[in-house]
Amino acid sequence: VQLQASGGGLVQTGGSLRLSCSASGRIFSMYAMGWFRQVPGTEREFVAAISGSGETTLYSDSVKGRLTTSRDNDKNEMYLQMKNLKPEDTARYYCAADNNLGRIQSNQARAWGQGTLVTVSS
Repeated sequence: VQLQASGGGLVQTGGSLRLSCSASGRIFSMYAMGWFRQVPGTEREFVAAISGSGETTLYSDSVKGRLTTSRDNDKNEMYLQMKNLKPEDTARYYCAADNNLGRIQSNQARAWGQGTLVTVSS
């Protein structure tokens, strides 16, 4: 599966942004999907994950209640709705796919897309 994240940009503190991840290749609904972020010089951080059906979602404590992931299997897309953004949310955001939700949550996904940069100004 090939992945491409988009939708990043510059937003003020407290603002909102919606990221998208488009997938091509094999049957999209077979894959659990996830969002990660990384600041240069730091380790990649798990943000959120969603099961293939969309029924199960997981979030890191740092984003719970502010960021929401969803997916549209008919469109082969996953989304990350970001609200009440903070400067510490500034990072490059990546989407990932794996047939195992646990592997995504443990940062061991086997397919990755190029990231999209989110910058939150104070």
